[in-house]
Parts: sequence; C-alpha cells; structure tokens
Amino acid sequence: MASIAASLRAARPVAMRFAPRAAPMARLAMPFRSFSSTRLSLARKYTKDHEWIDLSADRKTGVIGISEYAAEQLGDVVYVELPPAGEWTDQGDSIGAVESVKSASDINAPVRCKVTHTNALLEEKPATINQVPEDDSAGGGWIVKVEVDEEGAAQFDELLDAEAYKAFTSE
Repeated sequence: MASIAASLRAARPVAMRFAPRAAPMARLAMPFRSFSSTRLSLARKYTKDHEWIDLSADRKTGVIGISEYAAEQLGDVVYVELPPAGEWTDQGDSIGAVESVKSASDINAPVRCKVTHTNALLEEKPATINQVPEDDSAGGGWIVKVEVDEEGAAQFDELLDAEAYKAFTSE
C-alpha cells in the first residue's frame, strides 16, 4: 500500500505540468448556482368542498384533485369519472365524480378553468386517490390539469390556504 502512495506522490509533479491552468481569480469569479427543491407553483389552495388546486407561477395552468381529508372520508375509491378535455367550466360546477364503497361525490371546479389533461391512471387504478390524493406527479392521485383565465386566477386568491383548510376540517 505504501508503494502505491509513494508512486502517486512521485507522479504528481509531472502530472501537474500537463494540467490546464486557469487564472486563480477566474475560479472564484464563477457564479454560484444553487438548486432548490421547492415547487414552481404558488401555495396550494383548498375549497370547502374538499378539492385542491395548485396554480402555476404564471397563473395560467393548474392541477386539481381531492384532499386527503376527502379521500379518508370517502373510504376505498372504486371508480373515478373523468371529464372530457376542452370545455370551460365555471367555479363550483362538476368536473367529474368519485365513487367509493361508502358513497359517491362530485368533483367540483375550484375555479373557472378548462380541462387540458385527465389522469388516465385513475381509470385503471382508482384506489390511487386513497394512496396519494394530493400528489400531482405522474403516479399521483390528481384528477385533472387545467388552463385558468384571469377570472379563475382571481377566484384562486379567495380559496382557503392550508392552515385555514385544516381549521375548517377540524371543526
């Protein structure tokens, strides 16, 4: 082991002659880029009907689903009715339905929006809503992705934030 370390020490001065050299200040002047794992969306908001919406930073697109509280109250979800894409829906209008072993419930639009994508996974595995109801990733329990207009963005501001929703459900 000592012979390997000794040979590396001996080779270092030769290797350093061939290494590219940069000005000492150039390395320090390089901009530092930090990475963040924070979401690129505004804070999630909730309705009193137990839907949630994540609105993008530009306030033009969003993702809608049902809350964990609603998923727990429904019990085991056995069927999810997804809406057709392409039609504008007013706030409070039905955009789908969820059926469970306990009951059935409409999914209402939390804001004025137009459905652009539906979560096809829920047709095959409706129980995904029970496992990850507030996950908007590819394998999550989100319901639809939507386009939002100015009216919908204004309605978003009036919804409940996480603390207010928690207080509402604990009553």
